Amino acid sequence: MTETTSVPVNATKMSFTVVSALQELGETGAAELSSHLDIPKSTVHDHLKTLEALELVINENGQYRIGTRFLEFGGHARQQMKIYSVARPEIRSLAEQTGEHSNLMIEEHGRGVFLYKAEGPNAVRLDTYNGYRVPLQTTALGKAILAHLSEDRVRAIIDRHGMSQVTDSTIVGENELFTELDQIREQGYAIDHEERVRGMRCVAAPILHDGDALGAISVSGPTSRMQGDRLNEEIPNHVLSTANVIEVNMTYS
Repeated sequence: MTETTSVPVNATKMSFTVVSALQELGETGAAELSSHLDIPKSTVHDHLKTLEALELVINENGQYRIGTRFLEFGGHARQQMKIYSVARPEIRSLAEQTGEHSNLMIEEHGRGVFLYKAEGPNAVRLDTYNGYRVPLQTTALGKAILAHLSEDRVRAIIDRHGMSQVTDSTIVGENELFTELDQIREQGYAIDHEERVRGMRCVAAPILHDGDALGAISVSGPTSRMQGDRLNEEIPNHVLSTANVIEVNMTYS
């Protein structure tokens, strides 16, 4: 990942680095974190104790893990978003109609953030959860959003985050990406052909207001069920219809 954003307060940055490492490693001790981050154990310990005092991490016999106070922050942030309250019942309905996973994503700081997900009766288990962040170009949801950003904004996102390759099918070339974004704008929806998860396909449509993408919704399922007319007609029709309902409700609610 290419990161160009400066962080003016190093102590804050270090605390966040420690939290991010806890997210990556799971429950772990100060010595393991010190080795993983290649920073002194005393520094790690000081940040962990501060985070513990703020009720942001849990310490159980010297093993630290992220606390649920972060869930409180994230839940509050989500509740403030109109797109969440408007789209949530429609996402649930979409999952029931299709039997698959249905998702809502927004763009934040150049990343795709899963804001809400619902599981239909036939949905398979996936690694995503509310708040999960992904490179935008790796998902149909992200590509649907990128297609309605300016070219300068898309290039700025690429410059900041790069184009991570998650599977063999992930788009990693700028020319290929911009060609596909043109196609998405023309047909109104995006398709993810195993670009983030092997064995899974996804169809997504943007939620638009005055031409701007407020977010995107999708249906995802295993390739065995997402093919032929279902992939190219049935699911896109469901997703586009739901996106239209959300757009209207966003305008008049």
